[in-house]
Amino acid sequence: MVPAAAAVIAHPAREGALDSDLLGRVFLTRVIEPGDETGGRWVRERGVGEVVRRLREGARALPGVSAKRWAGLCARAGRADPRRDLAVARAAGVRFVSPGTAEWPGQLDDLGDARPLGLWVRGVPSLRMWALRSVAVVGARACTEYGAHMAATLASGLAERGWVVVSGGAYGVDGAAHRGALGAGGATTAVLACGVDRPYPPGHTRLITRIAEQGLVVGELPPGDHPTPSRFILRNRVIAALTRGTVVVEAAYRSGSLVTARAAQRLGRHTMGVPGPATSALSAGVHELLRGDAVLVSDAAEVVELVGDMGELSPERRGPVLPTDLLEPRTRHVLAGLPARGTVTAAEAARRAQTTQDDAIARLYELRALGYVERHGDGWKLTRQAMISVRDGRRPC
Repeated sequence: MVPAAAAVIAHPAREGALDSDLLGRVFLTRVIEPGDETGGRWVRERGVGEVVRRLREGARALPGVSAKRWAGLCARAGRADPRRDLAVARAAGVRFVSPGTAEWPGQLDDLGDARPLGLWVRGVPSLRMWALRSVAVVGARACTEYGAHMAATLASGLAERGWVVVSGGAYGVDGAAHRGALGAGGATTAVLACGVDRPYPPGHTRLITRIAEQGLVVGELPPGDHPTPSRFILRNRVIAALTRGTVVVEAAYRSGSLVTARAAQRLGRHTMGVPGPATSALSAGVHELLRGDAVLVSDAAEVVELVGDMGELSPERRGPVLPTDLLEPRTRHVLAGLPARGTVTAAEAARRAQTTQDDAIARLYELRALGYVERHGDGWKLTRQAMISVRDGRRPC
């Protein structure tokens, strides 16, 4: 599904009619740092338009900041050009998703005033749909072979069970998790601490490009913006809020992945840890988590057993099937190509829908989140609810 905001961005002739709230939020992503609760409070209490106006005028400071900081924000505001940022994003195949729009994942609102002003998204699938069944797999950048193996195995198992694997695109555990999901023909999302049009780290350019082709690349920062140490830390709160639970594979005491886990705990999400050798400094942080409220897991089945108990998202208790007229036409084509009996591979689904395999995989995961299809090994089939519709003469397309 392509959200309304993205559809507007896709047509240059309509740029003059862009929603003022959208333009204002794009402007603010260039001015206010991610996770700035003071800026978030301004937006909540005064509205986007008023905050943008005050920053552009630069005369009287908004409450909660020093004169020096206000001057710095106003200097940034003077250089911000939201229409240019949208044009650059459009050229890179990137859309901007605002809170309250169809694609916005509502669970991000749990961050309160630290909620993102909006998210830049690269990739075809619906961020909101994918976030419904997602798990974060994070850990050390300088991981061991054991850590890389466990991350890849967990991610592969989660993907095979129909879950979206979310991580940060970094070296080490993050990269292993993304590759594990991709290798299983599954879904994965990378949340970056920089502009999504410029993959970081540079050594993962090919991997992040592949993720954008088959999954999603997401970030708070506008096109071309660079990462900083603080942006990496603040990025982790988005990973924690976006997902149903966070698994830490390897982490030293001062690892940034522990920030993700603790943010998940504060938000009421499930926090899990994969144990390692008691003598390994890279597992010391995980073991400290496990001594607290985190749950020990050793494979994907144990992860799903924990996160799958969340209301209608539990595999045993699927929510009601949504009306198919809400589906984007190309997603309906993929659904229409599935047989009433048996399974088909993603490649066969792509052939029947006359699309690419990557596009078919993305749309099958959207349909999985909505309860229309389920994955069995390398195959996909209609769910029991969809089969009942077929028997009743109401094929779901």
